Amino acid sequence: MKKLILTTALLALTAGVSLADTVRMGTEGAYPPYNFINDAGQVDGFEREIGDELCTRAKLTCTWVTSDWDSIIPNLQSGNYDTIIAGMSITEERKQVIDFTQNYLPPTASAYIALSPDVDVKKAIVAAQTGTIQAAAVAESGATLLEFATPDETVAAVRNGEADAVFADKDYLVPIEAESGGKFVFVGGDVAIGEGIGIGLRKSDTELKAKLDDAITSMKADGTLNTAIKKWFGDDAKTF
Repeated sequence: MKKLILTTALLALTAGVSLADTVRMGTEGAYPPYNFINDAGQVDGFEREIGDELCTRAKLTCTWVTSDWDSIIPNLQSGNYDTIIAGMSITEERKQVIDFTQNYLPPTASAYIALSPDVDVKKAIVAAQTGTIQAAAVAESGATLLEFATPDETVAAVRNGEADAVFADKDYLVPIEAESGGKFVFVGGDVAIGEGIGIGLRKSDTELKAKLDDAITSMKADGTLNTAIKKWFGDDAKTF
């Protein structure tokens, strides 16, 4: 999933969240079906559903906060919210500056879509969202990387001829391809990258991490998490 390219060192806050206070769940709100803003203006999607359930099981009072993706880790470090639950892959690079719970979604496929089946993704101009594992993979592949702040902009870049293909989470691209009326096609095959999706936290918030880890474990054990995965990603989705 998404991998922030860390170009500057980030200083971790020494003070952790008090679990007597409201825990603020930070998300992007622009990456369906993981997270999005619904017609009522509320955070919705797979991560809203499981995040609310985790807070219930951990006996936490939680609220939801949105952030642009390119500032989502700095805003956590600055104390603007207490968790990142936004389709964020667990990576060694990120673990240098923040901590993670265990994964709540197994590693899933990334994929390319284009307007022509003849696009060679190793030589093409490929659009990807800034700070994602997909952007990092394109940069290392030999293709020309074109980065955008939002996932919608990556798709628009292909539609307007600025890029040849989009590289993103396949779960994000499937409905775009299906709703394109045959204009978009998958090219290049599925690509396995990432270590699964976890909740990001400040390194100082060890008590909060432990509570969320226990809640994720219980959701895996009783099948609740797998049910939510199939609801939002389909019956063929990878589960625990």
